[in-house]
Amino acid sequence: MNISAPFIRRPIATFLLAAAILVAGSAAFTQLPVAPLPRVDFPTVNVSASLPGASPATMAMAVATPLERRFGRIAGLTEMTSTSTIGSTSIVMQFDLDRDVDAAARDVQAAINAAGGDLPPNLPFRPTYRKVNPADSPILIYSLKSETLPLSAVYEAGNTVFAQKIAQVEGVGEVYVGGGQQPAVRVQADPQALAGANLSMEELRTTLGTLTANRPKGSVYNGKTQSTVAANDQLVGADAWKGAIIHYQNNAPVRLGDVAHVVNGVEDERVAGWSDGERTCVLIVRRQPGANILDVIDRIKDVIPPLIHSVSPAIDVELTMDRAQTIRASVADVEFALVVSVALVVMVVFLFLRSAWATAIPSVAVPLSLMATFGVMYLFGYSVDNLSLMALTISTGFVVDDAIVVTENVARFVEAGVPPLEAALRGAKQIGFTIVSITCSLLAVFIPILLMGGIVGRLFREFAVTLSIAIAVSALISLTLTPTMCARMLAHTKDERRGAIDAALERAFDAMQSGYARGLRFVLRHRIIVGLLTVGTIGLTVFLYIIIPKALFPQQDNGLLVGFTDAPQDISYQEMKVRQKAVEKIVESDPDVDHAISFIGGGRGRTLNT
Repeated sequence: MNISAPFIRRPIATFLLAAAILVAGSAAFTQLPVAPLPRVDFPTVNVSASLPGASPATMAMAVATPLERRFGRIAGLTEMTSTSTIGSTSIVMQFDLDRDVDAAARDVQAAINAAGGDLPPNLPFRPTYRKVNPADSPILIYSLKSETLPLSAVYEAGNTVFAQKIAQVEGVGEVYVGGGQQPAVRVQADPQALAGANLSMEELRTTLGTLTANRPKGSVYNGKTQSTVAANDQLVGADAWKGAIIHYQNNAPVRLGDVAHVVNGVEDERVAGWSDGERTCVLIVRRQPGANILDVIDRIKDVIPPLIHSVSPAIDVELTMDRAQTIRASVADVEFALVVSVALVVMVVFLFLRSAWATAIPSVAVPLSLMATFGVMYLFGYSVDNLSLMALTISTGFVVDDAIVVTENVARFVEAGVPPLEAALRGAKQIGFTIVSITCSLLAVFIPILLMGGIVGRLFREFAVTLSIAIAVSALISLTLTPTMCARMLAHTKDERRGAIDAALERAFDAMQSGYARGLRFVLRHRIIVGLLTVGTIGLTVFLYIIIPKALFPQQDNGLLVGFTDAPQDISYQEMKVRQKAVEKIVESDPDVDHAISFIGGGRGRTLNT
């Protein structure tokens, strides 16, 4: 059976098929998303709950514990971590990698509903959940600051204008506004004054919650007409709250200003952000899973200028972090390495074949195999990332092997005087089974990677599949297009003139062959020494494998320095500010630092990012 015979006898159809593969692969390459690493969706769900004013111990016992009991019954849950701070609780649940995150989210919602009766009745909002991917870091960070407007106004512009519009951009998954402060009225109760008025803290809290309720006031009816009473009893500002009556004692009203110190302030004094030493609000943008990072960043940058003109000119908007720079640099570097590898493969083939026509035949298999691989990658939902491009770079050495073997075998018949068409039929039939066996043996190497589980298996599966596709496609091209080209092009090799360079290369190859023969004879005469060297090499390899450092990915310089600081629960805001200033001085001493962003948040985990 000759697999290549139908293609050799129908050259036009074969060339059209190759052209179709080239066009489809080129179109698919333009549609592939670009990312630093393959898409790996970790089934992770984050549940958040808040109870303003509650201590971390109260949040852990009254909120986190009932939720954890319900969540622990969900199937496929592998890890659950809860963090409780002042007034808030965050529970992160990670499920099996084979678990569908949407199904896990529905189970989480059902568990939240079941735990509703065990949660505190004064919880202002029901616990909420969101599906997150810890592997997705922000793609863009903008800082909003102003020298004249208050930070609350800057935060309002960022939250209502920028965040709302950016969230509508295709491919954007989440927009978080951090570092800002919402205006609020702060009530600092005086325990002695409360005791004198025969009031408790809980009674004061309950009364404050009902003083400014926006509810219907009723209507007036005189028998013929009915009028609705419209009155605004909302209290705005500290002065209005000071005069609010909260209690009666001895038929005399007790006002809020009598038992507490009421001031205009912000919701949380322990939340702040700085950019280059100035107070700022930070817009943190994350992409949707599978979205093209570079396209999403370009679309967001197109939206930002109109938004800047729609807010106050006193607000300065500055781009402080852009992942497109490092991604474009790394992808462009790998693409350049891919082009260089293809060029080197073609050059080596030419040096050994020493014929332009014979070199063109296997050289066509390289770009055609790569383009066909791009088409299959598009169908599989893969992306252009460092691992897939690395697989394609490695495949350039594999995809040309089959075509060289076929070309050499057909050329051998042509040199023996067989007509090119007959030589192509004989050579392809003789070498076809060998091509299939070589391809199967290469594909078998990647079976352990394809079957590997865990996070490492998820990451490198795209690498193994991409490389396997390239090898399989090259085998098909070598059995179809390569012998067809041999039947039409090898006849021209007889007309090529051999020059001085060809003679020099021939002498070099003869010298290399003679050197190899002398080395082989030496090895055969000293088999014991060679055996000892082999055993020693194996032992040294095992030893080096044990002592060499191990990591998931090699370290790389992406121009980003991240630092974390932890502080005790009762640390003051002023002390955290002093620490932040100290770190900023260290950053300012380095002339290579373009931007420095820092955050201070309530609770134990204060974070500083530069």
